[in-house]
Amino acid sequence: MSDFVEFATQNWLLFLALLVIVGMLIGSEILRRVRGISSLNATEALRLINDQDAVILDIRDGGEYKEGHIPQARHIPFGALGDRLSELSKLKDKPIIVYCRTGNTSQTACAQLKKGGIASVYSLSGGLSAWKDANLPISRKKS
Repeated sequence: MSDFVEFATQNWLLFLALLVIVGMLIGSEILRRVRGISSLNATEALRLINDQDAVILDIRDGGEYKEGHIPQARHIPFGALGDRLSELSKLKDKPIIVYCRTGNTSQTACAQLKKGGIASVYSLSGGLSAWKDANLPISRKKS
């Protein structure tokens, strides 16, 4: 234990950075739970798409969308989500899976959709990166 204390005092800046990062990770998880946002991994998302005809919502910018997206994904950039909520209100009966590049922005988008009255909203944990890592298909066609 004395080695740890000695390391922490000699490298206080690194130790402080570690504490800040851990705090941010814990804070984001608490915020996600308080907001009531459910996360799905790529396999769970695929199951929801197949079993319950879930809607897939890509909130990345147009350039990223053109480079590749989940097949049949609707594209509404995050910045335009508030203005285009009415497009999704027709789909209130279906679950909506929101994704971005890494899964961070989709959490905020899910909270915005929930505020807009859409109850069944899920965030794709890890975003498109996790989808690709699971070797699931990517489309370059415009939906």
